[in-house]
Amino acid sequence: MIKKIHHVAYRCKDALETARWYEKNLDMKLVLSIAEDAVPSTGEADPYMHIFMDAGMGNVLAFFELPTRAPMGRDENTPAWTQHLA
Repeated sequence: MIKKIHHVAYRCKDALETARWYEKNLDMKLVLSIAEDAVPSTGEADPYMHIFMDAGMGNVLAFFELPTRAPMGRDENTPAWTQHLA
């Protein structure tokens, strides 16, 4: 049985800009940032920045910046209003 989810992760364009926005607008503090040149589970070369924001009450919101990957597109089959955090 799951007792808690540590974090939910999303992709972002710019980790620093994202962290600043969440701190300024939602008072969420940056608690950890990890920069790596390879995927830990596979060893595949793929640099990334992984940041973790304190959402309060033990909840963490995380983001990945993937600078060498193509920009992320939007799912055109899913209405924008359905994708949100609450």
